[in-house]
Amino acid sequence: MLTIEHGANDAVVITGRLDAAHASAVQQFLDGVRGSVTLECTGLEYISSAGLGVLLKTQKRLVKEGGKLRLVGASRHLCDIFQFSGLDKVFEIERARE
Repeated sequence: MLTIEHGANDAVVITGRLDAAHASAVQQFLDGVRGSVTLECTGLEYISSAGLGVLLKTQKRLVKEGGKLRLVGASRHLCDIFQFSGLDKVFEIERARE
């Protein structure tokens, strides 16, 4: 199960598992955001390569338009995935407080 919605302070809140089964729905949602966007990842349990692709595509579009995608509340596991893939250099990532 995955949910993505607008939260407080113009953040986008994503919870659950972002995998190939949900990638197109998340992409549709993120295609509607503009500017600098904070993606609240505290409830994001898992992200697949398809999910990474969605975030990367969104980041490229936002940067081209003068904005960016900032990830906050990322678990140690998610931070490891971004680091191993080299995407920690593409995104601003704030780790969850433990």
